Amino acid sequence: MPLPRLLTLIAAFCLTLGLIIGLVSSLTGLYSQVAWSASPLLANLLIFLIIVLLGTLIFALFYYFRLLQRPGKVKGKRAINPKIPIIKSEAASENLKAIRQQVDRIQDEVARQALLLRAREIEASMARGNVRIVVFGTGSAGKTSAVNSLVGRMAGQVGAPMGTTEVGETYTLKLKGIDRELAITDTPGILEAGVAGTYREELARQLAARADLILFVLDGDLRKSEYEPLRTLAEIGKRSIVVFNKVDLYPDSDRDEILTRLRQRVKGFVSAMDVVAISANPHKVVLESGTIFQPDPDMMPLIRRIAAILRAEGEDLIADNILLQSQHLGDQARKLIDAQRRRAADKVVERFQWIGAGVIAVTPLPVVDLLATAAVNAQMVVEIAKIYGCELNIDRAKELALSLAKTLASLGIVEGVIQVVSRALQLSVAGFVLGKAIQAVSAAYLTRIAGKSFIEYFRHDQDWGDGGIAEVVQRQFQLNRKDEFVKAFVKDAIARVVEPLNIYQQESEPELEMSAELEPEPLYQSLQSDDWETNSNKRQDDW
Repeated sequence: MPLPRLLTLIAAFCLTLGLIIGLVSSLTGLYSQVAWSASPLLANLLIFLIIVLLGTLIFALFYYFRLLQRPGKVKGKRAINPKIPIIKSEAASENLKAIRQQVDRIQDEVARQALLLRAREIEASMARGNVRIVVFGTGSAGKTSAVNSLVGRMAGQVGAPMGTTEVGETYTLKLKGIDRELAITDTPGILEAGVAGTYREELARQLAARADLILFVLDGDLRKSEYEPLRTLAEIGKRSIVVFNKVDLYPDSDRDEILTRLRQRVKGFVSAMDVVAISANPHKVVLESGTIFQPDPDMMPLIRRIAAILRAEGEDLIADNILLQSQHLGDQARKLIDAQRRRAADKVVERFQWIGAGVIAVTPLPVVDLLATAAVNAQMVVEIAKIYGCELNIDRAKELALSLAKTLASLGIVEGVIQVVSRALQLSVAGFVLGKAIQAVSAAYLTRIAGKSFIEYFRHDQDWGDGGIAEVVQRQFQLNRKDEFVKAFVKDAIARVVEPLNIYQQESEPELEMSAELEPEPLYQSLQSDDWETNSNKRQDDW
């Protein structure tokens, strides 16, 4: 607690204590005076009246203070509370507008049309304004029976089916006391075997994810395979009623025990009041006379709970779902754009890694020196930035390229790359050209790590993250040193760099023999030299 607030509380406590002590002292003196001059009975009555008056005064002060603090009371009239659903619907509309702008940047025609179609569906839901109730669960739990019984027992007129799934239909109906229409949809059963079962379950999950209210139907205690989808739906913000069906098959004691266990298992993400027991299609009973009796479905606990939820939360459920759907669609659009940008940026990195290798291959110095390719890396940074919508000048790009090169050197990644490439090339390349090939391929490898690191930098709005540039570079080095990648990379490098370098070596053999006599200088030594900027600028200008 802050010191000023603590001192204020201490002062207030001391003042209150002093007033109480003074009040008690005054009442004691008054009691003594009245008791001495009149009678003790009259003194007691007087003190009692004073205490009642003080209590009434304190209560009145607190009561009127709360009235002043309570929002929505203006001149004795009931104020209109802000309509949260309208605000959420406006937010959803803004999300849909932003999605349309994003969709224009998506190159995949199929994905673009799918997003536009889903956006139109959300807009249609906003215009229709009905409550979408989805019945979800395993195929054997009695979902279809529950839908049929609901449609048959709910008061009001039932409309024609709006559409169909593989095992059911969507009906619109009116419930007494609820202003909005209800759209109740049966879904394919989950946890079915085979490819067809997996497809049907995915369809059911999609329908449930778009619902305003979910009826999760069970025919017994909650199994682990059912707990996972129920918990997942709750985590994405879906309101669910857990419906314990087929209770006519259980004795009353077993039914109550199962209900208790269900409420315990879903505690924390489904309210105990939202766990109800029904009998959608009771089994026929043979009476003593031999007559077969068909009991009526017992759906009233579920109907009453649906009505209570919709009266209390119906508008919010619809608004929350519309907002959730628009946000989810926006996330899909951003993921598509991000994947599209990644593919374009990867092509830029691949192009510049071989350009960097070519620069080293034709450089007369027999060393792997990233400063010789600094201008190449800077131009790569500019092009990656442009893909991510960032306008970057060449000077800033050079700063970023040099900063990353220093990090590569300080972390020992340069030496690590040379070792990895050397081991891989020694198995495929022999002769004097091996040394030059190691330098060129290592330069390509390092350019690739740099490019991948810059992609992460621009993907996160020009931010290296909490771990900084070192963590990003280390992670990219680890990702790009796996055996499968190294083999594929070296194979590609031999075709693109080593073989052309061998031809160049044969055509320029005298010059190569002279350069072979030069003593190589380690890359990390040149990267850590005092005249870093001077060497860098000179090499970039030469390039």
